[in-house]
Amino acid sequence: MTAIGGAAQAEAIDAGASSRPAEMWLQADWPRITDEVKRLQARIAQATKEGRWGKVSALQRLLTRSHSGKMLAVKRVTENRGKRTPGVDGKTWPTPAAKWKGVEAMQHRSYRALPLRRIYIPKSNGKNRPLGIPRMLCRSMQALWKLALEPIAESLADPNSYGFRPKRSTADAIEYCFTTLAKRKSPEWVLEGDIRGCFDNFSHDWILKHIPMDKEVLRRWLKAGFIDKGTLFATEAGTPQGGIISPVIANMTLDGLEAAVDASVGPTPRACRKFKVNVNRYADDFVVTGVSKDILEQNVLPAVRQFLAVRGLELSEEKTRVTHIADGFDFLGQNVRKYADKLLIKPASKSVKALLEKVREIVRQHRSATQTNLILQLNPVIRGWAMYHRHVVSKSHFTSIDAHIWQLLWKWAMRRHPTKGTGWVKHKYFHVEGHRTWAFTARTKDRGVIRLFRATMIPIVRHVKIRGQANPFDPAWSPYFARRRTATDG
Repeated sequence: MTAIGGAAQAEAIDAGASSRPAEMWLQADWPRITDEVKRLQARIAQATKEGRWGKVSALQRLLTRSHSGKMLAVKRVTENRGKRTPGVDGKTWPTPAAKWKGVEAMQHRSYRALPLRRIYIPKSNGKNRPLGIPRMLCRSMQALWKLALEPIAESLADPNSYGFRPKRSTADAIEYCFTTLAKRKSPEWVLEGDIRGCFDNFSHDWILKHIPMDKEVLRRWLKAGFIDKGTLFATEAGTPQGGIISPVIANMTLDGLEAAVDASVGPTPRACRKFKVNVNRYADDFVVTGVSKDILEQNVLPAVRQFLAVRGLELSEEKTRVTHIADGFDFLGQNVRKYADKLLIKPASKSVKALLEKVREIVRQHRSATQTNLILQLNPVIRGWAMYHRHVVSKSHFTSIDAHIWQLLWKWAMRRHPTKGTGWVKHKYFHVEGHRTWAFTARTKDRGVIRLFRATMIPIVRHVKIRGQANPFDPAWSPYFARRRTATDG
């Protein structure tokens, strides 16, 4: 064999070796993989319901060591929004070959958790929220254990907890506000709870003692630390905001709040009905209703403080308050308030203000952009906000927002052509569409007509709240979720 021929053969062998992992990933039977994981999750949920914790542990081990579980975990972390964000090792898994090698690297015995990369994202109040970004292997391991932990969490969860749970949403939490507060004889007092630095202060000892999963793996995640500006910091409390499994652990830590509040007013469900106590929690935001201010301040509030203290948490005294329903309160971007005997839930003023500020900033940043690009930037923002608020009394807000945005766009158009008259500007940027004579549209060769999305295009539709005990991992609830899905699609 010549030297040239030998080199060519070696290159061919290397190319074949590198392509095999890619082929293995691309040839994966995802429906079979998903079904296998779902079957194991259903068995975990059933064993949890029966209190067979030895069986739960065995099934978790089976799932977290299974090829299907690892494949699905890697698929999820490499297809979510953070797939291009590296951890401290600077690596991502963008190719099929890298994803397959990532699956092969998910070995429990040799696994070590690296510190998280600390980044900051701006909050609505002007402050920054710290996020901890794990490396891809740690993210995949967390996604794998989330598959094994979530069926337990759903089987044990508080009925009226709605945050970061499958098949539940903010719309469910808001609808529960309506259910508990809209009637003539509904409770009139509300405790607004705010937990100070919730994710940063969870007790590691409590989590390690009560979260049912491999304790060594869990300890490595909790104690991994984080690197900020080149410096390594230890983590003595909390779960990282940015970790895939953190919301599940946080929910499991806060589950039981409902029972603690109920017990504070009496030992029986009849006492809860008498004092009209209802807990409504979305992640670490919660409200509790009550028949009187005294019940909430003297019974419920001390019970909540005690419940949180055991878990290393405390309430923010300046943000925790007891409010009369006639004064209203903000919850999850909505304002809940009773006018005489009529409860109205509307978009909160802060939410409307935040939307308009974002729209103004987009218009300002695109002063010299084409009309098409401006519309493409604005449409997702307007549509997303309107879709979020479509289940409440928001039609008048939609109308005023559309009018405000129209004013911004008219000023944007006039500023671009200071020497042209209003008629010329109108003819260039605003067109007739049906009964509308001022539609902000752009005509393009490749996309056709690009229209500005208007909030008033979204119809107001009443949301049907999910049942409190519904469990997506329990096959007995499958017909219920199928009916909900059909109703939503219809």
